[in-house]
Amino acid sequence: MTDATWAERAVLIVLLAASAVLFWWRFKKVAGTIRHARPTADFELKPLGPRIRDFLWEVMLQGKVIEQRPLPGLAHAFVYWGFLAFALITLNHLATAFGLAFLSRDSGFGAFYFWFVAVWALAVAVSISGLFVRRFVVRPRWLGSVSRESGVIALLIFTLMATYLASLWIEEDSIPGQAVWWVHTAALAIFLPLIPHTKHLHLVLSPVTVFLKRQGFSRIPPLSGDEDFGLDTGKDVTRVDALQAYSCVECGRCTEHCPAYNTGKVLNPKEIILGLRSYLNQHGPGGEEPLLGTHISEVGAFECTTCGGCEFQCPVGIQHLPLIVGLRRGAVNTGKWEDERGTRLFLNLERNGNSLGFPAAERLKFIEKSGLPIFDGSQEYCLWLGCMGAYDPQGREIVLALARVLRHAGVTFGVLRKEKCTGDPARRLGNDLAFSQMAETNIETIQSAGVKKMVSICPHCVRTISTDWREAGATFPIEHHSELLARLGDRLPAAAGPAPGPVVFHDPCYLGRYRDKYEEPRSVIQRAAGDPIEPRRTRERSFCCGAGGGQMFLGEEKGKRVNVERAEELAATGAAVIGTACPFCQTMFRDALGAVSETPPQLLDIAQLAAANLPGGPPNPVQAG
Repeated sequence: MTDATWAERAVLIVLLAASAVLFWWRFKKVAGTIRHARPTADFELKPLGPRIRDFLWEVMLQGKVIEQRPLPGLAHAFVYWGFLAFALITLNHLATAFGLAFLSRDSGFGAFYFWFVAVWALAVAVSISGLFVRRFVVRPRWLGSVSRESGVIALLIFTLMATYLASLWIEEDSIPGQAVWWVHTAALAIFLPLIPHTKHLHLVLSPVTVFLKRQGFSRIPPLSGDEDFGLDTGKDVTRVDALQAYSCVECGRCTEHCPAYNTGKVLNPKEIILGLRSYLNQHGPGGEEPLLGTHISEVGAFECTTCGGCEFQCPVGIQHLPLIVGLRRGAVNTGKWEDERGTRLFLNLERNGNSLGFPAAERLKFIEKSGLPIFDGSQEYCLWLGCMGAYDPQGREIVLALARVLRHAGVTFGVLRKEKCTGDPARRLGNDLAFSQMAETNIETIQSAGVKKMVSICPHCVRTISTDWREAGATFPIEHHSELLARLGDRLPAAAGPAPGPVVFHDPCYLGRYRDKYEEPRSVIQRAAGDPIEPRRTRERSFCCGAGGGQMFLGEEKGKRVNVERAEELAATGAAVIGTACPFCQTMFRDALGAVSETPPQLLDIAQLAAANLPGGPPNPVQAG
């Protein structure tokens, strides 16, 4: 349509006005809910560099969407890029009715651009058809229930593409040409007000969500004052929380990778986000009703292992773990959560200073019996033992293997005479008082000892000391032993004799997704025993052992045990050895492997694999069972 009558223009104006009003009528409620939520504690826009980088990669380039789910990711990316390409076409389409067209099909840039967009229209039509089939025919189980609105949106997008392509072959001012023009316009007018009523609200919000998300992976925000106990009721919900709740695209990636959901637990991270959205729709950001209950399952919230698989996979910037830990905070800090084993854990931390409940004297006995040097300020490293390294028999074997390796490499180290749990399990379970007490005591001890550099066998300790302790007043330079051993590779002997057998490596969540360390432990294994085998779920997609988030201390699980699920997967590779880099993982697999196989593979930490090639022979292997 190169021009329109006044009557046609009037109809168009009414149609577009109605579409815009209906869009705004719903969207203003969402925007108001987000705006009236309380400010997010410690939110800072700067530094802008990482935010711009994430925006370009995750939004403009659709990097995460494609990287983690290539085929449907590409289809989604084509739809997104196609809509960007269509922006000029849509403006020109509406302008033609008023004789204000700025793109011509006949010559110059316009002629090129119309056919350029035609390629994108074809790509979008094919992609949206494929996504429709996947969602409504294939229906992967993690998608859950599929709304009919999604089908309507897909049909409208296909209609927009089909009518545009048809318009290129039909005379604009002919009756068929005008009919195609009006069908295209009607599809646009219907599409716009549907956006804020469906999951397609992410088209508007997700770019903002990605840009404004909390900096750092799974960083738990500090409480904002003495009256802040976490996410208890609607008045505790922050603007970032609300923004992320309304950005969910319901794609199910978080569900697909959740170890709790995949082993028959109540927890579904997607439902946590949608539950918050439902609460805000019903009660608003100032609601006095508890968040846990009708809209969000308390049982589900406390089944999370904090593995980070959900947050890592989310393509629209939702950070599930700060929200889940916030909900736990609200329940624990207000005394509403009742769990016998959880209470026992907190008492162990308070009375004994460690999560396993052993007297502190047992740690000192182990140090003296093993001949571990006490840190006096002259050594290069302070070796942080952690609860598992100080009290668990297998954890102690890992510490002693690491000590042998460090001595062989000429690295000086010492351990603290006194050391308490970092507070990791209390932190992840939402007990801020217990966490801060542990952290403050340790910070004072480390500062008085003059520690400059630290190393630990436990990724959980590394994360807590390097990141979470900031809330308690200080953090310290600390690295995981896989990082140190990888750097010391040239000082360590390669395998001199036959290897113990193929080694399959399990990526710990708190070393991989939290710290982005994948190559370092593999380089240690490669030097000690040859190239490791990769299990089906590996690296950033590694399946959790089930210990994190305090789950190791909460007793029996509903459904299948997470550690059994992962142990079966590792044993199925046929490897003779399961290589670990976390004492929690080793403990969980030791408990599971006996039930998985009558002849389970050996279970060895990377430090034990490295120590096996030192003069004097290998340490005694840890057998599963």
